[in-house]
Amino acid sequence: MNWKGVRRVVGPPLAAVGLALLVAALVLLVSGADPLVAFGNIWEYGTRLETLIEAFNRATPLYLSGIAFAIAMRMNLFQIGVEGQYILAAFFAAYVGAGVGSLFPPLHVLIVLVVAMIVGAAWAGLAGWMKVTRNVHEVISTIMLNAIAVAGVVSFLLGRWKIESESLDTRLGDIAPTGWFPSLNPIVELVTREIKRVELTGFILVAALVGIAYHLIMNRTRLGYDLRATGANPWAAEASGVPPKRTIVLAMLLSGAVAGLVGMADLLGDQHFYSLRFPQGLGFAGIAVALLGRNHAVGAAVAALAFGWLERASGVLEVRGDAPREIVTIMVGVIILFAVIAYALAQRRRRIEAAAAASAQVEQAHVGGAEEADT
Repeated sequence: MNWKGVRRVVGPPLAAVGLALLVAALVLLVSGADPLVAFGNIWEYGTRLETLIEAFNRATPLYLSGIAFAIAMRMNLFQIGVEGQYILAAFFAAYVGAGVGSLFPPLHVLIVLVVAMIVGAAWAGLAGWMKVTRNVHEVISTIMLNAIAVAGVVSFLLGRWKIESESLDTRLGDIAPTGWFPSLNPIVELVTREIKRVELTGFILVAALVGIAYHLIMNRTRLGYDLRATGANPWAAEASGVPPKRTIVLAMLLSGAVAGLVGMADLLGDQHFYSLRFPQGLGFAGIAVALLGRNHAVGAAVAALAFGWLERASGVLEVRGDAPREIVTIMVGVIILFAVIAYALAQRRRRIEAAAAASAQVEQAHVGGAEEADT
């Protein structure tokens, strides 16, 4: 990607963050807080090694969630079922991972990941199947499937598969240590001081591989071309030999498979079992990541890191009494709003440039034809 392309992908998110900081400063002034003190404390706390590691840990599932949404969005499918898909996938992956006992570590981890991806793909594929066979809009079907997955399947089976625990938390059994994903702390500590209280999840490497694969598939393969062509103009794509129904189902399957990985960083790297306290909300947060990242692998990474860092660094506001932590919620909302506006303006500018270029080519061809006729 050239510098102009990088600027188009990374520029809008950074500009949106800058504008959000300005709006947040105004809100802090209105509430009686000093924005310079608040931002100074956020920066001081947010640049600590432990806080940065926590931000990367939070950004990892957010990035995977954003990529899952972006895969479908490249086909103009508004796939908001990532929430239900990753929770259902984490539930069954935790059950299978605990049920197989102890295995050869790479095999154990692979089994858990494959189960999660299959469950996520199957649940998303169901929405794709309903769209191509019954013309059910993906927004309606994925909302319905979210409710069925979380309030139906998981709640029903968790009550029957739960184990006796000393805590009041309803939970499944523990995954054996052979199924745990190693942290990257030993590698980090080779170049810096010892890390205390937190561990950098090794699953960040899986997220990076998913991002690379997403970029290569979308931009370097026939499959990616079919997805993008169908999303841009399904009638033209069908006329060129791309089957739209099969492409829709395939896009949903790929999106669901990535969605199944969203909860794996917490399941294999931190919690090692599924319970009622398993992290939720990551699927909906991924929509913001994808929109801010413009459905691009690099842009989504920037957005995920921005959201992860803001969430972790903002905790100092309540501790020191500078401002309520909800100021970060306002900032996130403003970031998304400005990002959408920036992208709309960028798209309008590109359409104008494309129209001008096409007009110039037509005019040049007309002048060339006239000169040939004169000779």
